[in-house]
Amino acid sequence: MKIAPFRIEQYYAVHEFTAPHMLSSSDAESVAIAEVLALEPDAAERLFAQRLGYTESVGAPELRAAAAALYDTTSPDDVIVVAAAEEAIFVAYHALLQPGDHVVVETPCYESALEVARSAGADVTEWCRSAGNGWAHDLDALEAALRPDTRLVYTNTPHNPTGLLMPRQVLDRVVELCAERGAWLFADEVYRELEHDPADRLPAAVDLYDRALSLGSMSKTYGLPGLRLGWLASRNRAVLARIVDLKHYTTICSSAPSELLSALALRHRHVFADRSRAIVLANLELVDAFLERHAERFSWVRPTASTIGFVRIEGVEDTSVFCQQLVADAGVLLLPGTVYDVPTHVRLGFGRSAMPMALGLFEAWIETRS
Repeated sequence: MKIAPFRIEQYYAVHEFTAPHMLSSSDAESVAIAEVLALEPDAAERLFAQRLGYTESVGAPELRAAAAALYDTTSPDDVIVVAAAEEAIFVAYHALLQPGDHVVVETPCYESALEVARSAGADVTEWCRSAGNGWAHDLDALEAALRPDTRLVYTNTPHNPTGLLMPRQVLDRVVELCAERGAWLFADEVYRELEHDPADRLPAAVDLYDRALSLGSMSKTYGLPGLRLGWLASRNRAVLARIVDLKHYTTICSSAPSELLSALALRHRHVFADRSRAIVLANLELVDAFLERHAERFSWVRPTASTIGFVRIEGVEDTSVFCQQLVADAGVLLLPGTVYDVPTHVRLGFGRSAMPMALGLFEAWIETRS
């Protein structure tokens, strides 16, 4: 298998744990283990009694039940646990795709959505969204990209890196187009339940289509990336079985303590989602004011969900140099859009409590340069 370097992770490998001030984080503010355990009276006792043996490859029953509760049409048997979103993309693609299969991927995107499909030998067409039309979903372009024998379509909503929700009518049409061809719909929904207005929440793809896989994660909305767990939900148990067969060659099973803590957190997921939303909305007001003060230099399509947005820097054609200088001078980390093949933009994260300080240092650095 040949696969291109993962540019996002390469960039973070250099800077994430050395830069003092994160302004690009894709996750929400995390919590201590003690805060998770405090949600149920006997949780600490159960964690301390947890045996550190192997777990079921499909995931602990209580965790699968907790994840299934996010959807309207699934049972625990329709869910498998994975080592976060990355493993889900890897094993699902390699379980579903053969060399020469055609795949359509919504871009810009988390790079593994493109590169892992290519590594499986698929012929990949990008469904490109553009800043020029406000990142709108061009359904005509999607229909032009699809073939009669398209095997899989990858979508991401709420979207990384723009933080935008897919309109409901677009989602419905994507489902129709997949159903017409019998194509699989791989729906990356790791920011679901972190809509800035909960009334805007979309149905999960798994609840709309019997050949859909919905991807969820503990990392983003719930702010628990250290647990390193996610899940795939599908009403097609035969494909889940194939995915588990692949998982036997990757992680085999998950960490027992992480499964216990994830199940506990998901049973009380509103606590984490509400906390994340409160931080996001407070920080968004600060970002709005910052962008208004510097409207001649920065602009974005204001996000409607998640912890991130995609900011255009006027007059900068390659933001990688800009970001390298910023972290070197001020210790503030932005993610250059070069890792998404959109070099005029940067990803800005506003899901963490320390974001106001990072934003203030960024503004001070800008003012010294101007």
